[in-house]
This record gives sequence, C-alpha cells and structure tokens, in this order.
Amino acid sequence: MWKTVLRRVLLMIPQIIILSLIVFALGQMMPGDPFTGLITPDMDPLVIEQLREKHGLNKPIPEQYKDWVTKIITKGEFGQSYTYKMPVEKLIGARAVNTLWLSLLTLTLTYLIAIPLGIYSGRYNDSGFDKGVIIYNFISYAIPTFIFALILLAIFGYKFGWFPTTGSVEVGIQKGTFAYVLSRLHHMILPAITAAILRTTGTIQYLRNEVIDAKTQDYVKTARSKGVPINKVYSHHIFRNSLLPIAAFFGFTITGLLGGSIFIETIFAYSGMGELFISSITSRDYSVMNALVLLFGVLTLLGSLLSDIIMTIVDPRIRIE
Repeated sequence: MWKTVLRRVLLMIPQIIILSLIVFALGQMMPGDPFTGLITPDMDPLVIEQLREKHGLNKPIPEQYKDWVTKIITKGEFGQSYTYKMPVEKLIGARAVNTLWLSLLTLTLTYLIAIPLGIYSGRYNDSGFDKGVIIYNFISYAIPTFIFALILLAIFGYKFGWFPTTGSVEVGIQKGTFAYVLSRLHHMILPAITAAILRTTGTIQYLRNEVIDAKTQDYVKTARSKGVPINKVYSHHIFRNSLLPIAAFFGFTITGLLGGSIFIETIFAYSGMGELFISSITSRDYSVMNALVLLFGVLTLLGSLLSDIIMTIVDPRIRIE
C-alpha cells in the first residue's frame, strides 16, 4: 500500500503545477491590482506606478509567475501580503490555527448529531422518528448557509447575547491561560453548531440508507436465525458495515473543513482562512489569494488520498492500486 501512496503523492506534483498555473492566471485576470483602492482624485499617478514597479507588478505575467514559483520552491515563501504588510505564510499560519480548532469542533458536533440520527432513523424506518429526521434533513439541506447563520447569529448572538458575534478570542486575554481557552471555545460554539447542523444531511442520509439496506442482507438474517440479540446485530454487524460510505468521504470532510467555511467565517467575522480568502479577493491581495487557492487545491488532493487510506483500514478487503 505504501508504494501506492508514494506513487499517488508523486502524481500530485504535475497536478499542483497545473493548478498553480490556473490560479495565477485567474488572479491576473481580475480587474485592478492591490493598489487600485489607494487611488484618489488628488493623488499623483506616478506614486501608484512606483508601487507597482517596486512590487514587480509591471513585469510580464510569465516572469511574475516564475518569480512566485521560485520563491515557493527555494525559500518556502509565498510573497508579501499587500494588505497586511507581512509574509503570506505567517498570515495564513495564524489563521490556519483558528480554522483548525473550529474544524475539529465542527467535525465532532457533526458526527455526534448525524450518527445517532442516521442509525436510529434506519433502524426504525417509516416510524414517526424517521419521518421527523427526514423533515430535518430536507430543511437543513434546503436552507442556504448564510440565511441559517444569520438567523442563529441574530437570535443567540444579538437578541440573547449568549455568544460573541465577532472574532475568535476576547481581546486582552493572555494567551496560554485557561481563560484564553474558554474564550476561544466560547467564540467557536455558535459557528461550529451552525456548520455542523448544515453538514449532517449527507451523513444522516447515507447511514439511514445503509442501515435499511443492511437489514435485508443474508448475514443479518443468519445472525438473527442463530439467536443473536437484535442490539448486538446492529452494533456488531449492521453499524460497522454502514460506516463504510462515511469513511469513504471522511478525508474530504476533514480537508474541506480545514479549507475553511467561507460563509460561516465571514458571517461570524471569525478570523480563519475562509474569512481571509474573501478579504483577499475584495482587496485584490494576489499573494494571499493565490496561496490560499493553491493550499485548498492541495488539501483536496490529500483528502482524496486520505479517504482511500481510511477505506483500506476500515475494510481490509479493499486495496488501493
């Protein structure tokens, strides 16, 4: 298996190169540049031209791409953020920590909600509980993310004031203290609950369908005919086999969360990679935008590989080739 993993990693190299070309080209096609917003009626046009010349924006596009890739390969640098006036890798690193913690909490809440609902809905299909879960699925799938997030923010953030409405930690709290950890958790709860509720739909539906299908399989009928208790049949046979589709998408789920939930982080003004991505587009901060899209692409490729590896662990019958 590890030879296959190595081969897949090597195959990612040309994919990442093609992705970097597309990302850089799309960034250059955007109207304006990072200094367009600085232009005022009384500003000397030469000042803007000097800034563009200083940052190499007047060079031919192929030369700009070459300089960008050379810095990444030789120095591990993605350039300087025009908006934040700091190295891109440091800026993304700081935001990635916030996104990581939010992703872990979201993932935990998602499975805590989805797995019990999916299992019991499949076990007692066509019951009142199952119909209630189906209605919940329809609503959570149909409602737009930004609408649902704004509703929860208005109710629990502004009306009741139970949760903060902006930021990722309270200003002025010393880092590394217990109060700092509690503040960070307090800021994450509402965005994480919002994202988790909207992400449960697929998991619930997959589990429900798998459990319903598994109940008719021969191995379940054989276990029941041998007198195996019904609870043991579900816990040792049906549940384990029903998790295979969930395991297949687990890698994509993790990397998708690490990529940042753009709507959630933007609406809650949570300082993560998703919120940084939106702000980099609006401010035409090419360095940050290109680095983030490239990072999201790499995470997607890794998610595909991670899902295959998880599948081989969960089901030994499967081998990736």
